[in-house]
Amino acid sequence: KGFSVGTIGFTFHPEEMPSMNAIMNVTVIALEEPTSKWAAVFTKNLFPGAPVLIGRSLLSSGSAIQGIVINNKISNVCSGSEQSGIHASESICSTVAKEFEFEQKSNTVFPSSTGVIGWKLPLQDILKVIPSVKTKMQSKSLFPASLSIMTTDRYPKLRGKKIGKNVAKIVGIAKGAGMIEPNMATMLVYILTDLDVPKEALKQMLNKCVGTTFNCISVDSDTSTSDTVVLVSSAKVAAEENDLEQFETALLEICSNLAEDVVRNGEGTAHVIKVQVTGAPSPTVARKVGKGIINSPLFKCAVAGNDPNVGRLLAVVGRVMADVEPLADIAKTKLSFGENVVFENAQFSINSSLEEKIYKQMKTSEIL
Repeated sequence: KGFSVGTIGFTFHPEEMPSMNAIMNVTVIALEEPTSKWAAVFTKNLFPGAPVLIGRSLLSSGSAIQGIVINNKISNVCSGSEQSGIHASESICSTVAKEFEFEQKSNTVFPSSTGVIGWKLPLQDILKVIPSVKTKMQSKSLFPASLSIMTTDRYPKLRGKKIGKNVAKIVGIAKGAGMIEPNMATMLVYILTDLDVPKEALKQMLNKCVGTTFNCISVDSDTSTSDTVVLVSSAKVAAEENDLEQFETALLEICSNLAEDVVRNGEGTAHVIKVQVTGAPSPTVARKVGKGIINSPLFKCAVAGNDPNVGRLLAVVGRVMADVEPLADIAKTKLSFGENVVFENAQFSINSSLEEKIYKQMKTSEIL
């Protein structure tokens, strides 16, 4: 309740490649009225896109927002001077606010762009289609938006849950397939809810959930310049007792599912590896070990070839631990592929039948 969404696509010729016929989608997510109950997290890449800079400013100022505008195809990152990129995004936001007759005409629209880095937005083309987006607005489903924000994605990503006696809803969409090594979330994610959740609670919950979901995935170990996760409440449904706890649980589930969807959808992905690290000296060490495994070129090559090369796994763990916790007691280290223990008590426990079993699991499992 309280949200509507519309999308439109148009053909244009990028300034950097005039011979190309490119298609860009513009998506608007609008609220019935402004809300200060929103939270966001952004990329930590030192070359953020203009929309990220504007989003950070809106967040830090405590501005209420009434809309989100998203374009795919071009990310508006370092496309000329910083001010030219910011001017383009601000022009789009102000045009949306005007056309949609938002209560405030400035600092009320949150921008996002994704796509090619370094190219300029076709600003005039985007401004021309915004009135047409308004004619496409509907409040039945976010699915059209999940399609329109895609770039190299193979399929859309949409997740939702219902909460409490008053049947509040929380729905999230995401895009992302390449440049996936979050230091936040290497993609664009928009999570909407009609449950009335306090602003500070939204901020705390989002930061907590992002840390254990999007920040734990990787496809290619590159952190994007446009990473954004936004959580917005229209506050149309009153929160009853225990609703906030249910909301946080639902938010974590949606973030986790969307994060896994992004990995499954990774560019060139044929395998998905799920690493579970227990008994580490600290959560930080556990995260570094896990990331070391999933980002190891040699181990990823072994998995891609369905090769149960347990030595590569051990080598990665030993290398990472030497860097982050060289004095740790590793005598009790245990390594497993699925439920199959391959290393314990400082020695490998493998044989031909076990390797064959692991090979079959690697070849057929969706998640290892």
